[in-house]
Amino acid sequence: MRAIKGILFDKDGTLLDYDESWLPVNRELARIASNDDPDLADRLLLACGMDPVTGHIVPDSLLAAGNTRQIADGLVAAGSPIDVVALTVQLDELFSNAAEFSVPVTDLAGFFARLHARGFRLGVASSDNERSIRQTALRFGFAEFVDYVAGYDSGFGTKPEPGMVLGFCEATGLHPSEVAVVGDNNHDLHMGRNAGAGLSVAVLTGTGSRESLAAASDYCLNDITELEGLLPDLQLA
Repeated sequence: MRAIKGILFDKDGTLLDYDESWLPVNRELARIASNDDPDLADRLLLACGMDPVTGHIVPDSLLAAGNTRQIADGLVAAGSPIDVVALTVQLDELFSNAAEFSVPVTDLAGFFARLHARGFRLGVASSDNERSIRQTALRFGFAEFVDYVAGYDSGFGTKPEPGMVLGFCEATGLHPSEVAVVGDNNHDLHMGRNAGAGLSVAVLTGTGSRESLAAASDYCLNDITELEGLLPDLQLA
């Protein structure tokens, strides 16, 4: 851990509380995809990993870990009558607007400022679109501390491929072994492993559990604030 110089965070379920931020969005997603057919909406939610009654999300399901195009593909395969390209556009718009209603797991401006002051290079890599990530960073006041942003549409590939981590390394001049990847599902952790990241850290503010995340993580934390005590300070020039 003494070699860790950069931290690449997932967004949803990691920086943002998944249930508080995304369960209402998922219900709206199903309404859109079903053309306002409530029975079909429930079937679509089930097919993509959410119990329409309890709101429980299956770990590593489409709604837990998929990008917008993958979710749209899954909705169409499960019976949505909307063209997948048109549905992807509608969902990207929905997800971008959802940044205005999302709930952070902590004071993100203060959290990122403290890590930045300790010398860490910081980035966000999400299966959401890049616009949503940047809007989230602006809304919660940590954009100035972020060195790198990557969404599924940013050209670095998708999780669990290694491209987003390697893009972070290129942007910061770090080696993958100097990077900690932090996320709430196995797509995040496997992305880190595939890139050769030095540390894979799971958090429990999303859709994963200690059981589902144990095999792929070096540490499993209750939330990102515990990361501050886990990583030693860098030697600042």
